[in-house]
Amino acid sequence: MTDFLDTGSVLFKKRHPQVGARPGTLMINDEAPPPCIHLIRYTADNVREQEIDDIEMLTELIGDPAMKWIDVRGFGDETLLRRIGEIFQLHALVLEDIVNLPQRPKTESYGDQVLTITRMIKLTDNNAIDMEQVSILLGKGYVVTFQEREGDIFDPVRDRIRHGKGRPIRLNGADYLAYAILDTIIDGYYPVIESLGDHLERMENIVMENPTTQTLQELNRTKNMLVNLRRIVWPHRELVSSLMRDENELIHDNVRLYLRDTYDHCLQTGEVIEMYRDMATGLMNIYLSSVANRTNDVMKVLTIMASIFIPLTFMAGIYGMNFEHMPELHVRWASPAIWFAMLTTAAGMLIFFYRKGWIGRG
Repeated sequence: MTDFLDTGSVLFKKRHPQVGARPGTLMINDEAPPPCIHLIRYTADNVREQEIDDIEMLTELIGDPAMKWIDVRGFGDETLLRRIGEIFQLHALVLEDIVNLPQRPKTESYGDQVLTITRMIKLTDNNAIDMEQVSILLGKGYVVTFQEREGDIFDPVRDRIRHGKGRPIRLNGADYLAYAILDTIIDGYYPVIESLGDHLERMENIVMENPTTQTLQELNRTKNMLVNLRRIVWPHRELVSSLMRDENELIHDNVRLYLRDTYDHCLQTGEVIEMYRDMATGLMNIYLSSVANRTNDVMKVLTIMASIFIPLTFMAGIYGMNFEHMPELHVRWASPAIWFAMLTTAAGMLIFFYRKGWIGRG
């Protein structure tokens, strides 16, 4: 019955420092993979990609006129992460929001930098739903993305940079690159939501035809997934709206036009999730009604059977008494007569129930 799995937690759980810790304290999971840094440098004419093995190479890129996309994957080295913060002069709260997971999707301006925190959702090979926080740092001439681990949905953006497909992304600034990354994340919600919709349609048929306890568990799990998705998707409306309307010199007017389309996608995905959540609630109610109707049918059959045998038991009880002076006991036709009376009573009650519509015609 299960078509996909949910890897997200139903309850909100966050790694946070001890109460009273100073701002900027980083809480890194012991199982976090070591950071891998991938660099894409491009101009209108050429593209260059490389893996950064020496973190100090990033210091040489600050003054480079080429557009730069630095993709950091993994948070398993606090020293390296703090060095990245020093190179790009990140505020202590910026690094804390990036590393201490999870954060609410939001966008905040820090002088000549804009931090956008979003959530990337994708379907894995075994149809599991994978949720991951992605932080997008926009600066003058560069975009730095921070991911929890390897594996993302940004290959279409990389291909557009490599081959110049569609609108020439290499002719635009860092704000357009940040928009393209954010828009790709939002578009990645559609396949997951469509899978949930297909799953709910199949569950609807099962609920109507053969509801079981496993069906109720699956419905409850699906509803929890929709609640998680809503918690992730809805804040993106405020996030994108802020990028559109805040007066920030890093984001140009032509990019704000494209952000309108991303905002529409946020609204649409949020509305569909709400619709599916209502659908899941409705299916749970249908399940409970189906189970109640099935119980009522069973009780109706048992009640009718008991109602038929009550008068028969009454007759049998009367003539089963051991009184000496019972005239019917000494009559030859007494036994056939009592059998005829019992059968007639049972048949009469069945006809009565049938005409009432309690049996046969429903």
